[in-house]
Amino acid sequence: MTYRITQQPFVYQTAWFQALCAAAFLAILCGLYWYRMRSVAREFNVRLEERVTERTRIARELHDTLLQSFQGSLFEVQAARNLLARRPDEATRTLDEAILSAEAAIVEGRNAIQDLRSGSAARSDLAHLFAAAGKELSAVAVSNGASPAFRVTVEGPPRAMQTVLQDELYRIGREILRNAFRHARAKKIEVEIRYDAQQILLRFRDDGIGIDPKVLNEGARAGHWGLPGVRERAKLAGAQLDFWSELGAGTEVQVTVPASVAYARSSEARVFGLFRKTPASHGE
Repeated sequence: MTYRITQQPFVYQTAWFQALCAAAFLAILCGLYWYRMRSVAREFNVRLEERVTERTRIARELHDTLLQSFQGSLFEVQAARNLLARRPDEATRTLDEAILSAEAAIVEGRNAIQDLRSGSAARSDLAHLFAAAGKELSAVAVSNGASPAFRVTVEGPPRAMQTVLQDELYRIGREILRNAFRHARAKKIEVEIRYDAQQILLRFRDDGIGIDPKVLNEGARAGHWGLPGVRERAKLAGAQLDFWSELGAGTEVQVTVPASVAYARSSEARVFGLFRKTPASHGE
């Protein structure tokens, strides 16, 4: 008697299983290709954004230094030209002031380029940076015949900050100080830096002629880009920017950045910070 024994193939031996494996392998390859393309696109977009951001930053630096300074010199030269026929002595003095302003603009532009190349704002704290800026702007004011008293005060122990944010705050403050020294006709200019657990707060005060309410409402003077640049920097830095000013009563500008954004923290501090209770914030 003969018995016929039939052995069914194992699952991994069936054609449908092998086809399924091939399809899964192709799906994995497609997924890896798609992920790679997404990574390349993401990296390209990041680099493009960094390039655009850097070009925007350089444009701001050019405006904040060379363009504004030479525009002021051009106004002085134009004023001297108008005075040349009627009051030559006064025209000569105005030309001398224009020359001094142009020299100061060259120095200021050289310093700005050096800052762009070396990132010097990251190597010192805000108090020293603002003190140096005030000294430089005071020297320019002296050459123009008037130099307000200037001081920087610090409340609370200085804390390490995010490098990029510190640079942005310095640029914001420098532009505010430049406007105060050039346009406020102030006798006193002050910078207050306050470090606390909830935020970092910067205040810039002067006792000058104040800002026209129309300029504050519109956000800028016609043809001037200082205030729009300050607002743009503040927005990019995640800072709150507030202006208080009245004609003849001076100006105060306040810049506030939350501690979670401002202060540099180690990875260990971030991990342990997740288990700490956040202290309540109290108004001043």
